[in-house]
Amino acid sequence: MADQEEDFSALPLPDRFVHKNWKVRKEGYEAAAKEFDLAASESDPVVRQFITDAGIWKGVVGDSNVAAQQEGLGALCSFLNIAGPQGATRTRNTTIATIAEKGLPSTRPAAKQKALEALLLYIEMDKPDPVIDELLPILSHKQPKVIAACLDALTQIYHAYGCKTVEPKPILKALPKVYGHADKNVRAKAQELTVEFYRWLKDAMKPLFWNDLKPVQQQDLDKLFEKVKDEPPPKQERLLRSQQAAKETATAAGGGGGGGDEYRDEEEEAAIDLEPEYEAVDVFSKIPKDFQERLGSSKWKDRKEALDDVYKILDTPRIAEGPFEELVRGFAKCMKDANIAVVSTAANCVELLAKGLKKSFAKYRSTIMNPMMERLKEKKQSVTDAIGGALDAVFASTSLQDCLEEILEFLKHKNPQVKLESTRFLIRCLKTTREAPSQAETKTIAEASTKLLTESQEVQRSAGAEVLGTLWKIMGDRMMAAHLDGLDDIRKTKIKEYYESAEVKAKYKPKAAAPPPKAAPAPSGKRPVPGKRPAAGGIRKPAPAAAAPPPQDEPTAPLAPKPTSRPGPSKLAAPKSGLAAPSRLGGLKKPGSGLAPPSAAAPSPRRPIASPPPEETAPPPQPKLGLAPGRGLAARPLGKPHAETSQAPQAVSQAPTGLSLVERAELEELRAEVERLRRQNEEIRAERTKLTSQIHELQNQNAQLIEDHTRDVLSIKAKETQLVRARSDYEAAEQTVQNQRREVDRLKRELSRQVRATSPPPTDLSDQIYADANSNSRFGDSGYGSTGLYGRNRTFAAQPQSPNGEGKENIDSLSRPGSNLSGKLSPMRAATGSAKSSLSSRGGRISPPESSGNGIPGNHANTGAESWKRAAEVTQNLKQRIEMMKAKQGIGRSQQ
Repeated sequence: MADQEEDFSALPLPDRFVHKNWKVRKEGYEAAAKEFDLAASESDPVVRQFITDAGIWKGVVGDSNVAAQQEGLGALCSFLNIAGPQGATRTRNTTIATIAEKGLPSTRPAAKQKALEALLLYIEMDKPDPVIDELLPILSHKQPKVIAACLDALTQIYHAYGCKTVEPKPILKALPKVYGHADKNVRAKAQELTVEFYRWLKDAMKPLFWNDLKPVQQQDLDKLFEKVKDEPPPKQERLLRSQQAAKETATAAGGGGGGGDEYRDEEEEAAIDLEPEYEAVDVFSKIPKDFQERLGSSKWKDRKEALDDVYKILDTPRIAEGPFEELVRGFAKCMKDANIAVVSTAANCVELLAKGLKKSFAKYRSTIMNPMMERLKEKKQSVTDAIGGALDAVFASTSLQDCLEEILEFLKHKNPQVKLESTRFLIRCLKTTREAPSQAETKTIAEASTKLLTESQEVQRSAGAEVLGTLWKIMGDRMMAAHLDGLDDIRKTKIKEYYESAEVKAKYKPKAAAPPPKAAPAPSGKRPVPGKRPAAGGIRKPAPAAAAPPPQDEPTAPLAPKPTSRPGPSKLAAPKSGLAAPSRLGGLKKPGSGLAPPSAAAPSPRRPIASPPPEETAPPPQPKLGLAPGRGLAARPLGKPHAETSQAPQAVSQAPTGLSLVERAELEELRAEVERLRRQNEEIRAERTKLTSQIHELQNQNAQLIEDHTRDVLSIKAKETQLVRARSDYEAAEQTVQNQRREVDRLKRELSRQVRATSPPPTDLSDQIYADANSNSRFGDSGYGSTGLYGRNRTFAAQPQSPNGEGKENIDSLSRPGSNLSGKLSPMRAATGSAKSSLSSRGGRISPPESSGNGIPGNHANTGAESWKRAAEVTQNLKQRIEMMKAKQGIGRSQQ
């Protein structure tokens, strides 16, 4: 039996791993674990043979004997610790599935724990994705205990490494299937895993699986979520080997201070991509061929229908790359469309295309971004919301550095609406960007935002303050202090509010300064730096230690030694500066330094060693130390015995007295003076800030007053203009009324004169005019050429008209019964009766005259020739006057 045991132990480890006896295998696993723990590196022969023969580990982790399996899992953990990434990558394809099926469900807690540790080491050595890919099929295993053990292991993996390191989407997508399992233990473990996911992801994980759960399961999970909802954000407990190396590098770069903390902050700020993965769809081939033609239609409904068709085609989560240049140019052209429905639909199409192409859309940014931002002038909120969503999608496909220049240009736009919406777009960009802006970009953004604080509109000032608050959240206090220094307290308070409420995804991290190069040890003959006190321990060391850098906290050390009873040092003057420090150091370590070279026959007076009395009483060359302080260590040979410096601490103990207190007091005074000056500087700066804020406020008030004054002046001028116009209209109307009155008065006077001129016997005149039917010789020169009553009537009707062409109408008006002139010229016509008829306007017959009521006969033979002549002249004169009156009246009307 003993021989067999010796034979077993003499077997090579690989042979013992596959031995049929489980005890031999178990002892082989234990021996291998010890060998791995003692190995120096992965290149050790015992490690290399198991890296080369990686398939042997499958039988180790799946050993049929539970005791041997436990030791085999321990040996695998020891192997992974020394084999590193190479050993993990070579063995994980054959061991992880076996560990999940036989190690995790083990009845032995130690074996189960070692199986879990092996999975964690596989993740730590390389990366977690291959391990998760191997564990996913186990969730469909036919044995519920295997599925439950795998879910518990996944919970421990995500708890240790976090969702920022281990991708959560594959497991989240598989959760609905696990929740549908018949075994309650499986569902319970699934709940534990879901709660762990919630600790890291909160509600952002729900879109991936929540709708596939039953309402009862959702309610149960909500109750579990409430218990961990208020817990602080979890932190990664284990680091990958790559993360450990990065942390060590950061620690070394930070001088061993906070480098590790900075690395952990960066890890915490890493993004967790929870967007589901979709297969890319080729939408370019589905776009109608006549899209551009329909987009150029003169009817807005045709253009909108074309965009609607493209919108339906682009409505897919993932779009395959293609030549979309013409399509994007068409969208940019639609941004200038007069119809807002076309503009909104085009913006929605841009949003879908940018989200579908993701980073591939960056090359189209310059084509579409400017037209969209220019169209932000639209006041309808639905249009600006659609354009804002498209701009956010475009920004998500690019970066802040790509879009910043154009955004800052639109912050100076003359349209207030464009300026406001551009500012809001910049705020959204700062909140969603994952790359902090550089110092130059920060300065540009801060300057542009500070100008917005002086805008007349309150909403624009608030937007500018929000930009500064969000930028402050990203860059930190140190970077933003210079940009916020000149602002008044009111604006700082407003910016502080936005700073506290801002949620950003980026955090500015200054680049770690390179560690200073290590100073090479100075040679023993190098002169020490003046004003520095050497360390106490360095005095007892040999000469090379004298060149060690002295501490910086005691600048008063370089003082001359206090006068003692010794004749040499008592004559030294107390220097006020540190020039005597080298001589003092030289005196401590080489008392023979001076003009004379040191020798064994002239020992230093500070050495209490025994020496001949003449040499001891001889005046030492100490005054030469003060005369030649620059010689210092240069005159000391390197091979000087160490016994010379054995009593040096005594001299040092005598030095820091007397003048060192004076220097220390002076230093305190200087520090107090500096502190006082610093306080004064702070007060002056605060006063300047206060004055600057007052100046800004006064400038704002002045600008508001100027604006109000300008508005009032313009209003007054407008009222004055209206008043002048009304006054002018009134004067013109008054002038017209006066002209009309004067004309009426003139006509009245003219008519009165005519009535007075024709007032002699009106009855005789009418009788003579209407009774003379045969006398035509007297009117021969006037055109009455025919004889007889009727012939005279015709010639009278056809007589020459007045110059105005109104002769006939004037005569008719004189003869009409309703005419004013007829009534005035013949006032007695009404008295004589209706026997006398007026001339017919249509050339009718004139009734023969009859005798008047006075008894005067109607025959003109009894009337003298002079009366008829006078009547004809009066009639002709009357006609001319009437025509002149009408001509003047016509001229007056034309002037009016």
